[in-house]
Amino acid sequence: MTRLSPRNALRRAAGLLAAAGLLAVVPLAGAAAPARADEPPVFTLGGPAETGLHPYRAGGGPKPSRLGITVTAPSGEEGTGFAGRFTLTFDLSGVAGFADVAFDGAASGAETSDGGASGAGASGGGTAPDCEVTGAKAVCVGTGVRPGTHPVAALVVTAAADGERGDSGTITVTGEAEGAAFTPFTTRVTVGGPDLVMEELPFRTELVPGDRQQAPITFANRGAGDAEGVLLTLRYTRGLDIPQRYSNCRYSEDDPGPSGVGRTTALCTVEGAFEAGEAYTLATPLTIEATERAYRDTFLYRIEEAGPPRPAPAAFERGDGAVLRAVPVTGPQNRAAGRTADPTPHDNQREADFRTENTADFAAYGDRVSGARGATVTADVGFRNVGPAWIGHLRSGEDVAVVDFTVPRGASVVAKPDRCRAVTAAGEYREDQRSPAPRYLCPTSPAVHDGEGLGLPFALRIEEFLIGAEGEVTVRAPSARNPALPFDPAPANNTARLVLNAGDDGDGGPSTPPTSDPGPDASPSGAPATSAPGGGAAGASGGSDSGTGSGHGGGLASTGSGALTVAGAAAVALTAGLALVAAARRRTGRHS
Repeated sequence: MTRLSPRNALRRAAGLLAAAGLLAVVPLAGAAAPARADEPPVFTLGGPAETGLHPYRAGGGPKPSRLGITVTAPSGEEGTGFAGRFTLTFDLSGVAGFADVAFDGAASGAETSDGGASGAGASGGGTAPDCEVTGAKAVCVGTGVRPGTHPVAALVVTAAADGERGDSGTITVTGEAEGAAFTPFTTRVTVGGPDLVMEELPFRTELVPGDRQQAPITFANRGAGDAEGVLLTLRYTRGLDIPQRYSNCRYSEDDPGPSGVGRTTALCTVEGAFEAGEAYTLATPLTIEATERAYRDTFLYRIEEAGPPRPAPAAFERGDGAVLRAVPVTGPQNRAAGRTADPTPHDNQREADFRTENTADFAAYGDRVSGARGATVTADVGFRNVGPAWIGHLRSGEDVAVVDFTVPRGASVVAKPDRCRAVTAAGEYREDQRSPAPRYLCPTSPAVHDGEGLGLPFALRIEEFLIGAEGEVTVRAPSARNPALPFDPAPANNTARLVLNAGDDGDGGPSTPPTSDPGPDASPSGAPATSAPGGGAAGASGGSDSGTGSGHGGGLASTGSGALTVAGAAAVALTAGLALVAAARRRTGRHS
């Protein structure tokens, strides 16, 4: 099949116009535009805005804080990374006298002050940078930066013996490389302040739908200063719910689409002075419920100092219930003024994983399409999660399932969804992804919501007209060796059929998604089929000179198409007969 790009289309049109004398010497738009030289990539250095230090403990030595530095390079169509050498320079003069700085060279990564992982050995995907501190300056030299955001260095910062609580200064990072530019980054370092620690709750983690349990969230301030207000973050996945909606909390559902996890996030600002050495708990425990769609879910709870008021994102809505409050559970100790960043933010957060005894019925659906030889038709196949549970592989990030589609005999695929890859008839790897294949594997995302699924439009060219040729649509586990879906109680409906030119008794199995009927227009016909770059599906085809295609029509659609074919054949036969009669009469007239 010859692909016709927009530029080729313009050239062909221009050729036709020139042949007709309607186009003189007007050049095609952009055809003679000079090539634009590539601009050097710009990399952005980053990290936490603030880093807190534990005060120096006489006789106990310093307790380090880690400061992770990242580099962000353009990704996707904007850039492909950088393979050259680069140099990072750290200006430490702002913290000289009250803080000591070294580098963590662990290639496996080190915990950073923002709770992430960093390491000098990461270097954004290249070789580990070599770092050296000389007085109030440090220099790191590395090679290679991948697209995206990656750790590039990890600083280990401790309060000096002669540093005092409240000392504060900045560290500035700049970068340079031949053929690239770096946006600098500055972070503030302060000695002392609060150190908030979230206590882990003893949840029941094996549940059934409808189970409820209390969450008496408790945290402590183990730092050297008070926290002026705290921000409590609650984040829970689709199968869990917290019925309360507090007026000092803002709520949002993240990535709620079919491929998203669908987490709910609550940001709760709790006012008050949370004193050093004291522990706090919620005045009224939260209630966590496993809903009817729960299966494998997570609950995250995090505490941090509120800091200056900041507007919540537009997607968040304020609750309309009571005010969420925190009350002390022990007496105050070690009250100290001052405020700074948390020196050990990795212990501000806890997570719990829940397993709910539940099921999800994945039901495959096929289609029935009709067309003459040479026509291109669109078949809509896939599956739907009838529920009741949603399924998400949150920890591993693996695909939940895969749709395994075998092409009917007598047809070839001319356009497919981007997520689908061509394989051999036996399901093995196939290097050629452009030419038609006998079989396609289409993975889902790591999350499949209840009531949703995966629809896959395939554009098929009918190479040979066969009555009732069948293909197979199966939703199964990603591993062909163990195809059973462990959560699915009804494996019998995991397979459906795609039938081409079905006869009166043709049966393609479920011809529509199990819970909806898209109607006769769900699979359009008569529009040109194209294949987007990378093999993306672009609709149906089969113009008036090559036949028509129909989809989701069941028996009626197939019968109608057959009737049109028979009527067309009868019309051709009648025309041929009249022509023979006329010719016979002319011969008779000449010989009479």
